[in-house]
Amino acid sequence: MIIGATPPSGTGIVTSMMDADGTTAYRTTQGRSTGTPGMRITTNTPPDPARDHPADVDLRHHGDREVAPGLVDLAVNVRGSAPPPWLTERIAESLTRLAAYPDAAEARAAVAARHRRDPADVLLTAGAAEAFVLLARTLKPRHAVVVHPQFTEPEAALRAAGHTVRRVLLRAEEGFGLDPARIPEEADLVMIGNPTNPTSVLHPAETIAALARPGRVLVVDEAFADTIPGEPESLAERADVDGLVVVRSLTKTWALAGLRIGYLLAAPDLVRRCAEGQPLWSVSTPALVAAEACSEPGAVSHADAAAVTLADDRAYLVARLRAIPGVRLPVEPRSSFVLAHVDDGLAVRELLRERGFAVRRADTFPGLGPDWLRIAVRDRATTEAFAAALEGVLSP
Repeated sequence: MIIGATPPSGTGIVTSMMDADGTTAYRTTQGRSTGTPGMRITTNTPPDPARDHPADVDLRHHGDREVAPGLVDLAVNVRGSAPPPWLTERIAESLTRLAAYPDAAEARAAVAARHRRDPADVLLTAGAAEAFVLLARTLKPRHAVVVHPQFTEPEAALRAAGHTVRRVLLRAEEGFGLDPARIPEEADLVMIGNPTNPTSVLHPAETIAALARPGRVLVVDEAFADTIPGEPESLAERADVDGLVVVRSLTKTWALAGLRIGYLLAAPDLVRRCAEGQPLWSVSTPALVAAEACSEPGAVSHADAAAVTLADDRAYLVARLRAIPGVRLPVEPRSSFVLAHVDDGLAVRELLRERGFAVRRADTFPGLGPDWLRIAVRDRATTEAFAAALEGVLSP
């Protein structure tokens, strides 16, 4: 036995022992028991700086904290300043029914029909964030893995529920692409975004589905799936993938962040277990009406047309950014935001604020650092004004 191996950050003493079959078992004291009191056993997993990582960044920092009066908002990924009039009218009409308790049946059926699923596969939630909290409280993973950089609420929810989290960090030099072989086989919970916030990478659906295993829950955050025409890599309709959970949000495309509405799609047993942990009536009547309305065929077509316009606006933003010396884009972005690398990024962000523009700092995403900025896609006039400001900041 070799004693004194370097422990992962946030754990106790690690020892390793070569087993008869040539594999290595790493045993960490002060862990949750798996049979021997005070000892946790993980096989085939060497010490890794991404494992059991403490919450070393502010996982609860989000784009809304970047916005202030007088600033042009390029930090928040909500598209538009208000819902379309037809949706606002539907929501306003629901206010006449606030005396009654919310009934999710019709909204649940509409979401199920939109994704060709059974209503038993659907749980309506107060935004995608509540879905992550419910999963964290319901599941009992022994080896939870979060693939970063990505939206930080899944990891924050797991940590708040007392779970140890291992991070798998995707690399900029590899275009933040996913290699399924990097996911530890012992992982019984894997969380990943697609398309991924903040990298704007769209992983192939089959690459994501290849992460499924018997006994593993695979959670895919598809909050931005409808920002891509036709949603080509969505797994929302795949009831055949073992252990798959898809989390969706209606707050981004429909400008409903203040209403809080999202949902998860999963096998009926997991939906039932999550529902048992959900507070009664946590989704309001106006939010349920919005879920029903946004799931109707006409609304889905509207969202798809908006995604086509978004693609044109994004292409213009990308072209302008690539023309600015000192700006590097690591990938071809596919969603409603672009991840950019600039030297001294935090200082650049502050100088942009002085010029009237708010962008999202990205150093609060695990795997990124202070020289990364996330920029929301806006109309061409806004992009042109922003690009001019950025050129002024970066010019000698």
